[in-house]
Amino acid sequence: MSEETTGLNSAEVKVGMGAPYMVTGDVRLIDANGDDLHLNEPVTALCRCGHSSNKPYCDGTHNKVGFVGMKEPDRQPDVVDEYVGDDITILDNRGVCAHSGGCTDNLPSVFHLREEPWIYPNEASPEQIIGIVEACPSGALGYRHAGVEYNPPSTAATIQVIPNGPHYVTGPLKLNDDQGTVPQYAGKYTLCRCGKSKNKPLCSGAHWDGFEDDGTWKGASS
Repeated sequence: MSEETTGLNSAEVKVGMGAPYMVTGDVRLIDANGDDLHLNEPVTALCRCGHSSNKPYCDGTHNKVGFVGMKEPDRQPDVVDEYVGDDITILDNRGVCAHSGGCTDNLPSVFHLREEPWIYPNEASPEQIIGIVEACPSGALGYRHAGVEYNPPSTAATIQVIPNGPHYVTGPLKLNDDQGTVPQYAGKYTLCRCGKSKNKPLCSGAHWDGFEDDGTWKGASS
């Protein structure tokens, strides 16, 4: 195993019930434009309660507001549904969806907002569907096509901080969660940043209900 591969595999985000995200290892922290943000050594604490005055970094405010990172009992079940088409099968796990809207906004012929069933795999080409699935940041969507099942490509471990939204995680960043959370795809998932997700630590789209962080982030954490 190469030294580079060993470094990538050491990346981890540790999640305690009432604690911030504790990021260690060979990880890039970037803003929405792809510019690097500061990481501390050996560990960087990132806010997950939504109240830090130094976002995306933790400033200890979670202790003052009594933040608890427990999953809600009425959260969307963590179940994969299959929508079988003539040429492609779309896989969907609503339980890990961050509701970014990329599927319904960009391919509404297939992904129908607020309908049930909401996916119609025969209403676009496999190539169009694959493009949408691969752009899904949460890993809620997958596919099987021509004998191949989707798996996110291997990249460096990266956390991208989305304005007014969650952390987009890509690459081999291990999620070490005290509630035993397992992302649908290990190399692609979204972490709640507003503190209101029903499926903590994963994002459930609750940030749409008024979470604001305009992206004017500081270059160093406290």
